[in-house]
Amino acid sequence: MTHIFGRLVGCSAVGLLLAAHAPTIVEYPLPRPHAFPHDPAVGRDGIVWYTDQANSFIGRLDPVTGKVTDYPTPTPASGPHGIVVAPDGGVWYTANFTGRLGRVDAATGAIKEFVMPSEARDPHTPLFHQGKVWFTAQGANLYGVLDPGTGQVKVFPVPTARAHPYGLVAGPDGAIWMAEFGTNKLGRINPADGALREFVLPESGARPRRLAVDAKGIVWYTDYARGKLGRLDPATGQVRDFDSPGGAGSAPYGIAIGTDGRVWYDESGRDQIVAFDPATERTETVAIPTRGSVVRNMAVDSARARLWLAESGVQRLGRIDLKATP
Repeated sequence: MTHIFGRLVGCSAVGLLLAAHAPTIVEYPLPRPHAFPHDPAVGRDGIVWYTDQANSFIGRLDPVTGKVTDYPTPTPASGPHGIVVAPDGGVWYTANFTGRLGRVDAATGAIKEFVMPSEARDPHTPLFHQGKVWFTAQGANLYGVLDPGTGQVKVFPVPTARAHPYGLVAGPDGAIWMAEFGTNKLGRINPADGALREFVLPESGARPRRLAVDAKGIVWYTDYARGKLGRLDPATGQVRDFDSPGGAGSAPYGIAIGTDGRVWYDESGRDQIVAFDPATERTETVAIPTRGSVVRNMAVDSARARLWLAESGVQRLGRIDLKATP
């Protein structure tokens, strides 16, 4: 485990106080050669799970001891992509290269895989919601749902051609939101029947990649193509754009709502994390210590006020300690 601290030079007493409370990133190097942590997830016990897509392992990090444990996926070269921890502690992942969903027993490390229908060839982002596992399939241009109890899978085509459904997240009202990375649209899924309503973003060049929904139901998304943070109010349909600090080439990617109420996201083109305050519309940036990081996804540990990052490009996980919600 590597601790990274900011360097303080010529600071006043006030400056020292502010610097002491400025967020920093603690990095955890992963021991497996050529590890590629694509997505992170965190359980109620604070254990961090991640997908090692390049090596086809599911990883487990104990932040207290720094110990990392690897579990090979049953299907070789499965390319595990997204990951999520269910309320019962089970760890679900998408095997992006081989058309499967997998569940890791957190207590034993045993893995059970579910084969998807042939059309759902590349399951991407998983979401455990209301007892079922929802997922996107980017190249197949569809989304689907698995009932773990019966093994039944239903898939739904996205009506917009080449929409490339990507990020997936549930809102406080129970609806599921989906980023359509191949076009300028967001989708709202009714989990009762899988029906989809698409919201068109006003800029034709917008490309929403990941998204998060706050406690008020506002949808925040990273516009990867335009270097923007986007905001959709579903109640009114109003869309707003905010320039990302790193500019047009900042390539915003992973995103989450922190326990401090701010919107946190990665500028993958700038090796920094941005914290955006919706109340003041002010931003703060946090440099990622290791260059070439590319944070494709992040996860919030609400119980411990922590934000976990998967630094895919540099074989590390990252941790930011957050403040509690005001």
